[in-house]
Amino acid sequence: MFRKSLYWFTQDLRVNDNHALTIAQESDALLCVYIIDPRWFKAKRWQQTSMGCHRWWFVQESISDLANSLEAFGQRLNVYYGQPDEVIQKLCHTYSINHILCTRRPGSDEQATISAIHDALPSVKLELIDQYTLFDADNLPIPIEELPASFTPFRKIVEPKVIRNIVTTPQILPLMPRLFALPSIQRPDWIPAPKSSQGLFRGGETKALQHLNAYFSGELPKHYKNVRNELDGWDNSSKFSPWLNQGCLSARQVKSSLEEYELKNGSNDSTQWLYVELLWREYFQWLHFKIGSQLFQFKGAAKTAPLTSYYAERYKKWCHGQTPYPLVNACMNELKTTGYLSNRGRQIVASCLVNELSVDWRYGAAWFEHQLVDYDVAVNWGNWQYIAGVGADPRGGRHFNLEKQTSLYDSNGVYRKKWDGQAVGPLDSVDAADWPIMPPDQY
Repeated sequence: MFRKSLYWFTQDLRVNDNHALTIAQESDALLCVYIIDPRWFKAKRWQQTSMGCHRWWFVQESISDLANSLEAFGQRLNVYYGQPDEVIQKLCHTYSINHILCTRRPGSDEQATISAIHDALPSVKLELIDQYTLFDADNLPIPIEELPASFTPFRKIVEPKVIRNIVTTPQILPLMPRLFALPSIQRPDWIPAPKSSQGLFRGGETKALQHLNAYFSGELPKHYKNVRNELDGWDNSSKFSPWLNQGCLSARQVKSSLEEYELKNGSNDSTQWLYVELLWREYFQWLHFKIGSQLFQFKGAAKTAPLTSYYAERYKKWCHGQTPYPLVNACMNELKTTGYLSNRGRQIVASCLVNELSVDWRYGAAWFEHQLVDYDVAVNWGNWQYIAGVGADPRGGRHFNLEKQTSLYDSNGVYRKKWDGQAVGPLDSVDAADWPIMPPDQY
C-alpha cells in the first residue's frame, strides 16, 4: 500500500538520533508538521499559562533551526496553529494520510491528545517512538508497573544496563505528498508577539550540538560533582537541559558523548555522576507513565495531604522575589529575568514556598512551568512532589535551612547582590479574614 506518513514533531526538534525520521524514510510520501497549541498561552490550572516568554523564544528558535535542517533533505516543516488532535485529524482526511509518527512523551494532556487522535482516526496507524528517554518501553529493565517508588532502587537496576545506540542521520527523506497544496496560514491573534529572551540559551539542534561538543572538549566533566551545587556560573553544571527537554538533543547523544569522554580521559566520581543525573531525568519520565495524573494531585503518593494551603499574597511575593528571605528573592529574580535557575536554587525556593510560606506546592510547580526555559513536565512536577513530601522521596520531603544555605552557597553575598536579593517584609499584610495586619504600636 502506498504509505503517506505524517510526522508530528513535538519535543524531538532534531534530525540526528531521530528514530522517527529513520522510520519515515520508508514512506512513499512524508508530511512534517509542528503544531502550536493555543492552550499553551491560556491561564488554566493554578492561574498560570504553561508557556512563558523564555521557553517560547527558545521554541521558536528551535523550530526555525529544524526547518533549515529539513530543507537540506528537500523537506519542509509545516507549522500549524490549533489543538493538535483537531489539526492532525483534518490533515489526515485532506491528504489521505495513513501513517502517523510522533515521539512518546509524558504528560496527562499529551496522553489525552494521543488518545483523541487514536479514537478519531482508527484506520490510521499511529506509531509512538521512544526517543525522549534513554530506554525504550520494550527494553526498560523493569516493567513500568513495577517501577520502584524511589530513585535509588531504580538506579541500581538500570545503571549497569546497556541502552540502545544512537541512530544514524537519514541520508534522504521522502518528499511531501504530490499535489500537496499548502494553505496560506496567518499568525493568529492569540500568539504572543515576538519578544527576545534575556536568557542564557539559544534554541535549536545546531546550538545544542555546539554546546555538547564544547562541554566534552575540556576539563568540565571531571569536576562536575564538585561544582554542581553552586548557585551561579555557566560552568557549574552541564546546561544540557533546555536542549534535552525540547528534543534538540537526545539523552542518548549525551550518554554517548560521556562514554567517549571517559574512554579518552578516564572516569571519576564527576563523570559517573553526570550519568546519574541523566538517570534521575529518566526515572521521572517512567514514573509519570506509571502514576499518570497522580503527579499533579495535591496528595500525590502520600497517605495524607500536606498541611499547606493557598495564600495569594505570599504566593505573589514569592513569585516576584519579595519575601523576607534575601537568598530566595535573588533566586526568584534570576528565574524571572532569565528563565533559568540552578538545581540548588530550585530546591531552596521550593522548600521555602512549602515550608516557610505554607503554600500549596502545585502553585510553585505551575510558576516554574511558566518561567523555565528547560521545563519538563515529569521532572518539574516530580521534583516538586519530592520537596513537598508527596512524591518519590522516602524521607517524606525536604526542608532547607535558609540561613545555612546562604552561608554555604553565598557567604560573600555576591549572588544576592547580582540578583538584587533583599529582604522584603512583612510577609502578610492581611490576616486570615482579610483584615489589615497592623504593627503592635498602632493597636
